Amino acid sequence: MAVALCVLPLAGCMAGGLDLASDMQVDRAMKTSAVPGERTDNTSDAATVRNAVSSADLTRNAGSPIPWANAVSGSTGVVTGVAERSDGSGQTCRDFTTTLHSYTGISNYDGRACVGGDGTWSLTRFDRQG
Repeated sequence: MAVALCVLPLAGCMAGGLDLASDMQVDRAMKTSAVPGERTDNTSDAATVRNAVSSADLTRNAGSPIPWANAVSGSTGVVTGVAERSDGSGQTCRDFTTTLHSYTGISNYDGRACVGGDGTWSLTRFDRQG
């Protein structure tokens, strides 16, 4: 009898169904699958790779991979095979390969960064492979 008296007041709570979300508004505009399928603008990633390649000390690096990360796009990658050479006009260029890990997958790129007469590095080639 004592147990029945203790449980009886709880029956009123259960009759309503305890629906915690009944008073909440549901935001139907929110989409959790809003990641684009194919990125077409990789300007920010290219600039980050250019900075990694141009700032690398090749004498100290000795061929070691150079990791990079782009806080703007969330992409990361590893630059390998950096080789510095002079083009026909005496301009210093660095050829390289890199991976690009993004929300859409992993891609490989071949590129070239060259330093201009004013000391500014620019990408002259950044081509996706395969």
